[in-house]
Amino acid sequence: MTGRTAQQTRSHEHGHGDAFPEATAQLAAYFAGRLTRFDLRLGADGTGFQRRVWQAADAIPYGTTTTYGTLGAQLGVARADTPAVGAALGANPLLIVRPCHRVIGADGSMRGYAGGVRRKVRLLAHEGALQPTLV
Repeated sequence: MTGRTAQQTRSHEHGHGDAFPEATAQLAAYFAGRLTRFDLRLGADGTGFQRRVWQAADAIPYGTTTTYGTLGAQLGVARADTPAVGAALGANPLLIVRPCHRVIGADGSMRGYAGGVRRKVRLLAHEGALQPTLV
């Protein structure tokens, strides 16, 4: 294997290597500032709880943020179980498209993001939810 991840290899083996022109077009429109909500058919991989959390993340509007605790409360998750919400978001295989980057700490801190906290900050700045930094 020359640098491909297992997921990329599986996609290639099933003939889906370059079969995502709509996703590519929507991502390009998002980064050009012309798209604020993705309209893609998403797979249902994940546990029932993960799918509920991901669906709640999908509903967070462009340019806004919410907290892990608020998202958990919307889902009826006990406050003590809020870390499970973060774990479900961390298992999201569709970064950017499923906007888990819009979930932040209650104190406004940038908690973990599977794509890296720096990317999370850049995505939120791109959406206008954070002021861009000059550094």
